[in-house]
Amino acid sequence: MASNSSDNFQHRPRPRNGPPPPRRQGRNPPPPSSSTRTQNQPQQQTQEKRKPVFVKVDQLKPGTSGHNLTVKVVDQISVPQKTGVAASSSHLRPTRISECLVGDETASILFTARNDQVELMKPGATVNLRNAKVDMFKGSMRLAVDKWGRIEVIEPADITVKEDNNLSLVEYELVNVNE
Repeated sequence: MASNSSDNFQHRPRPRNGPPPPRRQGRNPPPPSSSTRTQNQPQQQTQEKRKPVFVKVDQLKPGTSGHNLTVKVVDQISVPQKTGVAASSSHLRPTRISECLVGDETASILFTARNDQVELMKPGATVNLRNAKVDMFKGSMRLAVDKWGRIEVIEPADITVKEDNNLSLVEYELVNVNE
């Protein structure tokens, strides 16, 4: 049998010109070397915290979020929980919900307090609501604070709540606009 020229072929690495290719970085790339940092840059950049901007109740609009308010609790009504097998599972703790009428000098609105928030929202208390959102319930506005927000009870302030301008009594309807 005649030997093929491919049988005598040896695999040798080809010589390369220039530096080797850069290595691929894994999940945790090494920090940049100190030679690449300039003298002006700090070792660790800290993010500036913004001062909260407090709004009045009459400035709230449907479906908005990120509001900071100082309000006074006027009234609190506990919402009864539905009983039955389909309403709640036995391994889950029951959810306590109460509706509180809160407001300031400009207007009032219903606030939905859940679980631990119920104890904080006592009638006559003055509270700061941080990162509050406006939810829509049956076409009316409700104020709520979820897990990303905060409720702080502050020292009582002299706030006369304007109860005749209740934003929760205004009914909204979703309308499609064709142009």
